[in-house]
Amino acid sequence: MTISSTQASVKFDSVQKSFGSVMVLEEFNLEVEPGEFLVLLGASGSGKTTALRILSGLEAPSAGQVYIGEQNVTEVLPKYRDISMVFQSYALYPHKTVAENIGFPLKVKKLPKAEMEAAILDAAKQVQLETLLERYPRELSGGQRQRVALARAIIRRPSVFLMDEPLSNLDAKLRGHMRAELKHMQATLGITTIYVTHDQIEAMTLAHRVAVLEKGVLQQLASPSEIYNNPANLFVAQFIGSPAMNVIHGSLEKANFLTFGAKVKTKVRGQIPEAVAGVRPEDCSVTSTGKGTLAGKIFTTELIGDHTLVTVNWGDDQIVVKAHKDFDGKQGDAIGVHLPPENLYIFDKTNGKRIR
Repeated sequence: MTISSTQASVKFDSVQKSFGSVMVLEEFNLEVEPGEFLVLLGASGSGKTTALRILSGLEAPSAGQVYIGEQNVTEVLPKYRDISMVFQSYALYPHKTVAENIGFPLKVKKLPKAEMEAAILDAAKQVQLETLLERYPRELSGGQRQRVALARAIIRRPSVFLMDEPLSNLDAKLRGHMRAELKHMQATLGITTIYVTHDQIEAMTLAHRVAVLEKGVLQQLASPSEIYNNPANLFVAQFIGSPAMNVIHGSLEKANFLTFGAKVKTKVRGQIPEAVAGVRPEDCSVTSTGKGTLAGKIFTTELIGDHTLVTVNWGDDQIVVKAHKDFDGKQGDAIGVHLPPENLYIFDKTNGKRIR
């Protein structure tokens, strides 16, 4: 991707934010490349929106510095930061047409009318709204309103796009469509984008890199495939993936994971009295009871369409297996589950650290 003059890098340098005695962002260090699509992913209260607000200038950090490009913007007013924000609430003017909403940032700059109209049409075409320019927000669907908000952000040609859960008000089908639109648009425009979400599907499908936050601490920063296939700790392992990674409690003794009387070979060695084994549902397989690594009774089955999710009771844990769509086991049936040693992750339960 060629770097245009509108692209800028972003840097959080040891940024902290506390509200009273509550630490919301702790020693946050992050560098975003020019033109990169970076997703800040975490549950509510993880600090991701606070990080975005600090970058936009809507919040001041308690400590640390923020840079856009080479410029330290920690003390710079929001209007001078050359950023555009898109919120989940759209924030459109109800009494203005689509064209007037899109063109509002240029109206503030008092551009010539002909230049402004050309820019509005160009921005509208990029989000496929050119036939709806005379309509009002109340006459649009949720997806169309969100596209107006995007066009209004695009028209400014900012150095950085900031997006705070922009798709969360849309239904599932429209969300999928808008994800594709956003990804295509960002790749075409090449504008550095920082996108906040709690939705891991959005993170995995949109991002060049994902920053996973939990309780104000950056847990892992990597590409979606690296975060999925090589989680740094138990939190990341369980947070990423749908269905979530299976976790089985037991202990690690040398190269064996011991769990409820069963012994499972592992690739790692160690002596951990309280260990957790993690394995993805698609890496498990259903076998007959005598041939599996573990054996248990079916708790439930769910036909998803192209596969069936089989949940098996194992001690106090449950193991979900992604089985063939024609799987016909019934609740209460005894089955085996094969856990391949090469796909088994081992974590120390006391601190969540991955054993490598």
